[in-house]
Amino acid sequence: MPEKSCPVSAAIAELDDLLQSNRLDKPKIRRIVEEMRLLLNDIAWGRAGGDHLPAMESLVQEIGDISSDAVVDHVKTFVESILQDHPETIRSHIESHNCPSGECVKLAPAPCQMTCPAGIDIPTYVTLIGQGKDAEAIDVIRKDNPFPWVCGLVCTRPCELMCIRGRIDKPVSIKFLKAFAAERAFSHREYRNPPKKPENGHKVCVIGAGPGGMTAAYYLALNGYQVRVIEALPMAGGMMMVGIPRYRLPREVIDREVAMIEDLGVEFVFNTRFGRDLTMAQLKAEGFEAFLFAIGAHTSFKLRIPGETDYPQVIDAIEFLRNVALGDRHMPGKKIIIIGGGNVAIDAARTSLRLGCEEVTIAYRRARTEMPADEEEVEQAEEEGIHFSFLTIPVEVVGKEGSVTALKCLRAELVQREGSSRKSPVPVMGSDHFMEADAVICAIGQQVDHQWLSELSELKWTRRNTIDVDMSSMATNIEGVFAIGDAVTGPATVIEAIGGGKKAAEAVDRFFNGIPQRTMPPVPVRRARVDWLEVPASTKMVLKRPEMELLNIDRRRIMFQQVELGYSENQVREEARRCLRCDICRRCGDCVKVCRDQMKIDALQMGYLDFDHPVKTDFRLTEVKCIACGACAENCSNNAMQIIDRDNERILSLCGTILNRQKLVYCENCGTVIGPAKYLDFIKKRFDKAGQVDADHAVCEACARKRVVPFDTESVPVKR
Repeated sequence: MPEKSCPVSAAIAELDDLLQSNRLDKPKIRRIVEEMRLLLNDIAWGRAGGDHLPAMESLVQEIGDISSDAVVDHVKTFVESILQDHPETIRSHIESHNCPSGECVKLAPAPCQMTCPAGIDIPTYVTLIGQGKDAEAIDVIRKDNPFPWVCGLVCTRPCELMCIRGRIDKPVSIKFLKAFAAERAFSHREYRNPPKKPENGHKVCVIGAGPGGMTAAYYLALNGYQVRVIEALPMAGGMMMVGIPRYRLPREVIDREVAMIEDLGVEFVFNTRFGRDLTMAQLKAEGFEAFLFAIGAHTSFKLRIPGETDYPQVIDAIEFLRNVALGDRHMPGKKIIIIGGGNVAIDAARTSLRLGCEEVTIAYRRARTEMPADEEEVEQAEEEGIHFSFLTIPVEVVGKEGSVTALKCLRAELVQREGSSRKSPVPVMGSDHFMEADAVICAIGQQVDHQWLSELSELKWTRRNTIDVDMSSMATNIEGVFAIGDAVTGPATVIEAIGGGKKAAEAVDRFFNGIPQRTMPPVPVRRARVDWLEVPASTKMVLKRPEMELLNIDRRRIMFQQVELGYSENQVREEARRCLRCDICRRCGDCVKVCRDQMKIDALQMGYLDFDHPVKTDFRLTEVKCIACGACAENCSNNAMQIIDRDNERILSLCGTILNRQKLVYCENCGTVIGPAKYLDFIKKRFDKAGQVDADHAVCEACARKRVVPFDTESVPVKR
């Protein structure tokens, strides 16, 4: 038997071996082991409650008190070690209905959910959107992410990278479905906060009103904490507000979702910088007992080339985007060069164009394929007329009479270095050239400005100049002090900051309640197992991911109006139907194997099930060969494959995708279902006869045994 990585699964396997052996010779011992097996089975299948763990501990104590032979000692020691060594994994099964290893098949989250930094139950909310239940979908999202509308517009969508539908054609458009549902819920006044727990009397201070800090504040407020958020900027949002341009993320979207957090009682204090306007000692004097630093990474790295500090027209991208967001809409120059290849560089370039700059060029030292910026952002920048200069290394900012005139550069070539999987740019000697410019914007990365944290002299920092934390709990080396976001990870994404805020809020709650901190990251929570959407196989295969409609190109180049116009309602509902419901089908391939190897039919052409070597998938081909025998459904461990009789048809489906429909044949004597003609024909060929069927008459096996067949009195009853 292969070794089990899930302790619950391993314990079940061990107890099964004992129960099937002759070693449990005492009835009372056997009864206790059977009860343990029953409780573990409940835990493995998501049916356990708060009493299951104490009940298991009680049974361990009881079996130890009965006798002390080798078998009893083994059971007691083994189960005791499972309970003591893996408490978080077992609690995950009970509280969040998730199995971290995926071995407990009912509890295995889908790949998209496992990839989401916030752990959102994506299959559930996508299905709810497909059912037209937008507000319910937002309720599901906000259990894991307080900013569904924001993320629906700017998330980097790691979930879509792991979407299994992408092995067939293109991933489900998870991000834009979320944006539609959030906007619809707000419009219909159905966007609501979850219920709060009663006030518990504890006060927590969050420093930084970015996505991470506000996420932590949201969850802490829901748990009954009094939360104050301190922010140096004049408004909430952090880099969402001053780092992401309005053409990608309208300010109204942020304001609406921040207002929902304020409705929970969270207090915001703006224009207040920790370490300058307020100290830790002052906050402690006000009764704050825990502190969460979400200060971001708002300081840009320098190019460290001659001329960089000699001209005011050399600007760092973070400061530039911040000033524009705060209302400074002055054109930095007519010919602009942006240095960098990430999303910040793209944002700075497209913002410059909208401010009236005549020529905007992005200079990047690597090739286009290695740009870390989102591909769609790069394509939209090209459409708007942004120029790109790849394999370009800046070496000097050149100017005259106090103004920038050009950027001196070298051409580069990519060279494979030993010990690195990524090629490095190496200057090509003699390739010096000048790029005309009257302003240079530097977007080569950001770092944490920790001058304002000098009061926390004991705080540990990493070699990357980020706050050193335990990544499972976001706790620093100072008791009661936690940190999240870019200050911990370095420049990252909105959804990563949200995931960190969620973890930190739980860690703060554990801190106050005296519960030991996690030793591993939390497992995503399966919020529901909603009914799937029923879709014919032909529809499932022809549905295509819709193209996002964009603002007219002429308007895009001159205005900060939102570029992506969103999907129509019909597009959203149809796109949700493309989901394969991987929270239910865990892609084990047992259905394919039994159909191909046991039944010798090979009707299931589902090449996407092979992760490493996916081949063509066509759900429509099943109907051609399938005999509706039900062997695939019988061998499906998670009830993803189902076969039912409905409306005079036998219907085979996979997570709602109708793979086959066949008319049923009924016994003309008693009316019992005999089965589809195709299945009966298969049985006849393999086992001589199955019931009594010809072109005009049909009887079931029971009637045939009674010899009431009107059309063939010589028939032999079916043998099975």
